[in-house]
Amino acid sequence: MARMNLEGNPITPMSICMIGGSGFIGSHLCEKLMAETSHKIIVIDVASDKINHLLDRSLPWANRIEFHHMNIKNDSRLETLIKASDLTINLAAICTPADYNTRPLDTIFSNFIDSLPVIKYCSENNKRLIHFSTCEVYGKTIGCFLPEEYRKDPKYYILKEDVSPCIFGPVEKQRWSYACAKQMTDRLIYAEHSENGLKFTVVRPYNWIGPRMDFIPGVDGPCDGVPRVLACFSNNLLRGEPLKLVDGGQSQRTFLYIKDAIEAVLLMIENPERANGHIFNVGNPHNEVSVKELAELMIQAYAKVSGVPASSLSTLNVSSEEFYGKGYDDSDRRIPDMTIITKQLGWKPTTPLDELLDVTLQYQHQTYSHAIKKELSQPTK
Repeated sequence: MARMNLEGNPITPMSICMIGGSGFIGSHLCEKLMAETSHKIIVIDVASDKINHLLDRSLPWANRIEFHHMNIKNDSRLETLIKASDLTINLAAICTPADYNTRPLDTIFSNFIDSLPVIKYCSENNKRLIHFSTCEVYGKTIGCFLPEEYRKDPKYYILKEDVSPCIFGPVEKQRWSYACAKQMTDRLIYAEHSENGLKFTVVRPYNWIGPRMDFIPGVDGPCDGVPRVLACFSNNLLRGEPLKLVDGGQSQRTFLYIKDAIEAVLLMIENPERANGHIFNVGNPHNEVSVKELAELMIQAYAKVSGVPASSLSTLNVSSEEFYGKGYDDSDRRIPDMTIITKQLGWKPTTPLDELLDVTLQYQHQTYSHAIKKELSQPTK
């Protein structure tokens, strides 16, 4: 039976060029597209680790997915692959906060400069583009500048795609290199749309989490690597180390389960008339906690899936300079306004925080615990 779009019309199978498609988000999107649609995917990435399970030529979708090992910097094949596709999805990015301070040039190049040819080729060849931005483009919120008595009111932290200003710290705070690069890319895409008719959708994720997110240092990532908060805390839990709370873990964030997020992206892919020309916040305002509360919830969830007593797991306060280095800055709270995506696509998140943490930590424990136990049992050099 043919898939139907939101208008009740059959969906025509399309060819999708997915840049950075072997990462956390891309791997889940590839799984969804292979299992539930007839679309073809051309995956471009520098590694295929997270989608290797989809590339076996004996699988029923083998003729609908192909992987191209390439870096999009100065590769002449990029335009050819975009021209051969109906839709391009750009997921390529450096998006780990620890890198914003230590690798600001790479961060800016990856998130702005490297996007330029993608946007150019889509515009010149009249190809539709779904570009992944970030909630970081909003920067700081109005609420953090208000007197203390106003700071508990959520309305000062709700971020709207078409209304909220983008407020960043000073240039010397290189933590904002990522947000500024992403915002400039958003502005370029909108300018291409305004002047040259580029068909675009911009996605602004709010802390999507789930299996295969980031890496565990020393197992499938560099020993000195610092992944995002969920993977950082997972690494601490797996090793029996205290969970490090940057500046006491007072910052508040909302968290969205990757499976819910992919449902939203699929709606964008298959409903271009409703998605084109829009910027979408994609998050779950009901899953808001402080980073400290997240750590406490993860300790309880990990104790349940691993059998390790929760009483043996702890937290440790560290300064942001100690953890990230000089030049770090942060936003204390971000809440996504969901009006536009609900109106255009009828999408709402469904998975509560405790459930998504259970699923994710079950995966982390099953995937990494043996390797870490083996590593910890080795004599120190």
